[in-house]
Amino acid sequence: MLNDPKNYTENIKPFQPKIPYVANCFRAFFFGGLICVIGQCIQVFYMHFFHFSSEGAGNPTVATLILISALMTGFGIYDKLARYAGAGSIVPVTGFANSITSAALEHKNEGIVLGIATNLFSLAGEVIVFGVVSAAVMGMLRLFIEHLL
Repeated sequence: MLNDPKNYTENIKPFQPKIPYVANCFRAFFFGGLICVIGQCIQVFYMHFFHFSSEGAGNPTVATLILISALMTGFGIYDKLARYAGAGSIVPVTGFANSITSAALEHKNEGIVLGIATNLFSLAGEVIVFGVVSAAVMGMLRLFIEHLL
């Protein structure tokens, strides 16, 4: 029977589009790598023109990538890129900046303070807490293992 819930997945299989796994993986790899290459170019720019060391150029590079990603999200460019690039667009720095900016922009009609500023870190707070807690646990685990050996 066509409406039988037990056979639902079998009944809808012919109507589902085929997922191009290989093409999706290639696009994600290419665009993720491209974002990293752009980040490396920005870091070299800071090292060459502002005479930063390779370690010192890291912070302004990350800040620049966050700014570019937030602006691209605000203008609607990052979402179009993400639709095509797939998982490659969620490189940690740019993907995180995109998610923070998107959360804030969803509430822009509520005003700058109550809308954007209040919701800017709604997602970030959870991620930062999880990151700090997991870093502390890993640090204690490493300390414990080092004292064992």
